[in-house]
This record gives sequence, C-alpha cells and structure tokens, in this order.
Amino acid sequence: MMKTLFLQPPSFEGFDGGAGSRYQAKREIKSFWYPTWLAQPAALIPNSRLIDAPPARMGMEPILADVKNRDLVIMHTSTPSFSSDIKVAKMLKDANPSVKIGMVGAKVAVQPQESLEKSDVIDFVARNEFDFTIKDIAEGMDLKSVDGISWRDANGQIVHNKDRAIIEDMDSLPFVTEVYKRDLRIEDYFIGYLKHPYLSLYTGRGCKSHCTFCLWPQTVGGHKYRTRSPEHVAAEIRLAQQYFPQVQEYFFDDDTFTDDLPRAEAIARELGKLGVTWSCNAKANVPRSTLKVLRDNGLRLLLVGYESGNQQILHNIKKGMRVEVAREFTKNCHELGIKIHGTFILGLPGETKETIQETIKFATEINPHTLQVSLAAPYPGTFLYKQAMENGWLDKDHAELIDEHGVQIAPLHYPHLSHTEIFDSVETFYKKFYFRAPKIASIVGEMITSPQMMKRRLREGVEFFQFLRDRHT
Repeated sequence: MMKTLFLQPPSFEGFDGGAGSRYQAKREIKSFWYPTWLAQPAALIPNSRLIDAPPARMGMEPILADVKNRDLVIMHTSTPSFSSDIKVAKMLKDANPSVKIGMVGAKVAVQPQESLEKSDVIDFVARNEFDFTIKDIAEGMDLKSVDGISWRDANGQIVHNKDRAIIEDMDSLPFVTEVYKRDLRIEDYFIGYLKHPYLSLYTGRGCKSHCTFCLWPQTVGGHKYRTRSPEHVAAEIRLAQQYFPQVQEYFFDDDTFTDDLPRAEAIARELGKLGVTWSCNAKANVPRSTLKVLRDNGLRLLLVGYESGNQQILHNIKKGMRVEVAREFTKNCHELGIKIHGTFILGLPGETKETIQETIKFATEINPHTLQVSLAAPYPGTFLYKQAMENGWLDKDHAELIDEHGVQIAPLHYPHLSHTEIFDSVETFYKKFYFRAPKIASIVGEMITSPQMMKRRLREGVEFFQFLRDRHT
C-alpha cells in the first residue's frame, strides 16, 4: 500500500475549496465545508492522512515536511483554485521528486486533457467518481490498468483509460467519520446558519434535478440518486455521537436529500431515536406531511435553493420548480417552525434589472431565516458553461470565476446587463433583505435570548460589513 496523503491545498486566505461546497470562493461570512469527497477515498486506504489546509490555517511548511515520506498525493482542485493548486503541486514535487501526484474534482473530471497539459508535475487525474480509482492506485495497480483516469506515461504522452462504473452499493463505502476523527479538528468547520460545531456527511450521491448551473450532478455525481440505507446512515451518526459529543448539529450534504421522500422519512425516524439535531439540502416542494415527520424527528433547518423569484428564469435553468409551490412550501416551514437558509443566484440566463428586483421582492416576502446570494458561475462541464461559451456571455479573463483575492466575481454578462450591474446587485439584495425593521428585530430577539447566537451574530456582522467594504476596494 502506497503511503498516501490526501490534500486540500493552501489557497487564498479564508478560501473554502472543500469538495462539499457548491462554489469555491471566499464568502461574505467565513465558512468552511468538510472535505468529504477527499475523506471518502481516504477511508478506503489504511494509514493515509488527510490535510485540509484552509480551515486549519496551515501553510506549506508542514505539508512539505509530510510529503517527503509519501509515495502518493491526491489533491482536490477546482476551476477557481487550479492555478494555485498547480503551484502547490510543483512545490511538492520539488520536495519529493519521486512522489506521484494525482488530482481529483470536477475541474479535472471534465477537462482531463487540458488539466494535464497545464503542468507536467501532475501524473494523473481522476475522472468522475474516484473513490475506488484512488484505492486501486494506492494498492499499486499499474496506471494503465486503472479505470477512470487520464495519465502521463513514461514518454510524457497523455493516455485516457476507460471510464469507471459508478458505485451502486453506497453502503459499501466506509464511514468518513473515521477520517474526521483521525485527521480533522471539527471546530475548524463553521457555517453561519448551522449550530457550531457541526458535522457534515453524505447519505447519497447524485440528484434527479437537471439545474443547468449545478456542478456536481453534471460532473461527478450524476442524475441518479444513489443512496445509503437508513440503517447505514444511523450507524454512522451513532459512531459520530461517540467520537464527537460536542457536535450540536448534523448536516446531510446530499444535493437534494428530499429526492426520495419515503427514505428521508425513514432516516428521520432513525435520527429521532438518537435525539440529534440535523439539517439538510431540500427542494422547495416537500409536502407538509413529510415536513412534519422530519421536524418531529429532529430536523431544524433546510438549505433551499430558490435561485430566482422569476418563473421564466426558473424555466431557463431547468429548475423544475414553480414559484407558487415554493411559496406554499416556505409558508409550511414557517408554520411548522422549520428554519430555512435560502440561496439565490443573480445573473442567470434571462436576468434583467427587473427580474433582479422581482427576486429581491420574492425573498423579502417569503422571508427565509437567513439567505445567501451568489453570482451565476458557469463551471466547465455544466450546461450553463456550454450556453455561456456559445453565446459569448463569458469573457476569457473571467474564466477562473474569482478575483485575485479569491472572491467570487460576476463572470457572465448579457447585451442588456453588464458584469458590474450583476455584481452590484448582490450588495443591494443583502441590504434590502437584512436592513428591514422586522428582520432586524428578529435578529436582535435571537441574540437577546441566546448567548451563543449573540456571539455568532456579532462575528457574522463584523465579517459581513468587512465583505461589503472589500467590494469597494
């Protein structure tokens, strides 16, 4: 077995590149997702190590010391961080010329040839789902026999092996919690809308929806929702309770946990027996009856991608959602006491100055507990990227999707709507949503009744106003 290091490399200060995050960038409020996509193959390889440098605030020095004793390094990369990650890979090779370096993630999955051509320090990249791909390599299998990789042979030629079959039996994967316990400090992971400390994992992969912008289903996970059994999920939560008694909330990072309603209810009932507080990603169409079952068994919050309040834009991005259904769903959540963190995207195809105002109005009317406003990001491998390239919406100098500080830019523009107009609308959105008397009163009320919430909101407030100030520098 090769001595293997799994690495989320150092990057921009405060940069969340974790494979669980939908958009790799610095946030308006600092947040770090768990590197679950790296932890999963690490759990398959005995005596491996996972280093997640950004949340640990780790520089290169300890990583370079570690790599001297490694045979294999697996780096997670992304479109925004790829240039920086290549520099890190070069430093690793300089420290240990014999080490094999492979990259994983959506970027190299959809652009294997281009990625390998960028630097000869990358020995191979893994395409699509890569858990057992990396296990094969770590066990010493000849690269020419490993399904699902593109690699550089002894002559420097790039070779593309056949695709690897996707994993159907998700219960065959070991618990990532073992790797979290071994290698991570869970207090380093913070999401503003989740209780701290939280723990995040997947109960399944893939998403039945076909949203044109969404990265993971179109590149790695696929559109079939492949799931772990409720018993398997409950067993991992029981283990996590033993390992991490300090955890305040569990988050299920499946693209859409509510894709399979009977299973979601079954898992909820198992979690209810364990007495844990939990949250998950959901589509804004879950029936009230299911919401009640989930709530009665520990559900606290749903992360809901509303994206837009304009019906035509939702059609344009193949969201498969009607605005009136989302309204009714949100009303039900409010009445049942389920918190919602709503996410919205500005700059999607069909966006105008008027639709931006329509979405802001929609958000204030449905009034989720908290929200996040992102800029439409055409990641390679998505239908949105294909549209952007064909229609000239994406300029070459915006292809990395972030600025020199790691902050998300507005990469798309339209004949009737400029980069700047889209970018500036994010700040307008936040101000109109949060700087309302009822919302301010609600936030103050939370802070008065909960010392922990007081601490969180004050920290978030400082970061949020710093974010607004940085946008003007």
